[in-house]
Amino acid sequence: MYINDSITIEEWELTESFHRASGPGGQHVNKTSSAVELRFEAERSPNLTGAVKARLKRLAGRRWTKDGAVIVTSESHRSQQMNRDDAREKLAELIRKATEVPKRRIKTRPTLGSKRRRLEGKKQRGAVKKLRGKVEE
Repeated sequence: MYINDSITIEEWELTESFHRASGPGGQHVNKTSSAVELRFEAERSPNLTGAVKARLKRLAGRRWTKDGAVIVTSESHRSQQMNRDDAREKLAELIRKATEVPKRRIKTRPTLGSKRRRLEGKKQRGAVKKLRGKVEE
């Protein structure tokens, strides 16, 4: 499975299982296993670097298992083949996002103008609240 120029996933790293999908489909839905569960052994993959694996783990969230696999499901189509293609595309997109190195944030200090505006807003808010007190006659 082609991800980008430097990453290609081998077929032995992927495991597909099929089950019955929920949702509409009439009588046909009770007979066919069209939903796909695609399992990718990410932790053992020789094609991914350590940094990509770490980002993939963070991006996958609950889809990452304890033994280091990513599980992607698809049951949006009635056809099993379309669900297979959809699950593979979801996995490829997830890995592509994990290959992007995030830009490091450079810490900046607030400007003098922004500090003044913040304090001015606080003073105005305090003045409004002070006017809400009891009226003295």
